[in-house]
Amino acid sequence: MRSSDFDILIIPGLGGSGSGHWQSRWEAKLSTARRVEQDNWQNPRLEYWRDRIVAAVESARRPVLLVAHSLGVTAVAHAAPRFAPDVVRGAFLVAPPADSVLIKAAGPSFTPLPRDPLPFPSVLVASRNDAYAPYEESEELSYAWGSRLLDAGEAGHLNVESGHGPWPEGLMSLAGFIKQL
Repeated sequence: MRSSDFDILIIPGLGGSGSGHWQSRWEAKLSTARRVEQDNWQNPRLEYWRDRIVAAVESARRPVLLVAHSLGVTAVAHAAPRFAPDVVRGAFLVAPPADSVLIKAAGPSFTPLPRDPLPFPSVLVASRNDAYAPYEESEELSYAWGSRLLDAGEAGHLNVESGHGPWPEGLMSLAGFIKQL
């Protein structure tokens, strides 16, 4: 498959992934990509975020590919049981935060992070020096979800602050994942 065969749903983390963030750049570059918007990117409420993701999946015209970062990954994990079967064909999940970070950043409603297997193929990209998630926790999460783990090396939180504006390596990894779907 090709990226144009999917409705690509961009699901940012806390703060909404500004204009320099790789998610915003990919959204502008990929013709079938669109952002799942939230009412308040700074003070998210899980039930609203989850419901927005579910609604975006339900309104898709093509098979869905999810591209989530940080707290957006958490929201996808909470939304996954609500998706209709076979609509979401895959998820590219980058830098999910640890439960201890979730409580501080978004409140207890986002915890615990679901550990049930995801009902679609997925790749979990994790950094060895992410301040928001120890690599070992991301590795454990990838096993629980049935995700293929992609070791990003020492890449920080894979955001603008860690030097990942355009993040071409990530886009190449996404393209490789799409070919497998």
